Amino acid sequence: MAVKKTGLLLIVQKIIQLDSKMRFAAIIDPKGEIREAIMKAGKTSLKTQKEEEHFCKQVAQRRAMRKEFDKSLGKVRYVHVEREKVSQMVIYTKRNIVYFTMEPEMPINTKIRLITKIKKITSNL
Repeated sequence: MAVKKTGLLLIVQKIIQLDSKMRFAAIIDPKGEIREAIMKAGKTSLKTQKEEEHFCKQVAQRRAMRKEFDKSLGKVRYVHVEREKVSQMVIYTKRNIVYFTMEPEMPINTKIRLITKIKKITSNL
């Protein structure tokens, strides 16, 4: 069952509203195309739209590369990249990729709680 575009918008809106430190949320297809994305009101993107699109393509490529180790290491639960200006998180759903960013100074236990909530919200993707 494919989730309609309006459903995807509601999902990314829900993700963004989970915490005041959330910045950006996107749902990406396996080819790296952005199906839906939203920047939190009042936040400015750290990347241009072209960079964002390129980054999302790479997120999808990395998913394919990580699959190689699923048999020996198990499936990836989530990916967390901590940068100076932003924390980046990636969750793999059955048919899509959920990518979201947040302010970097968030405690790790808060991030883990957010990941758990976002996995629940996106479980049918």
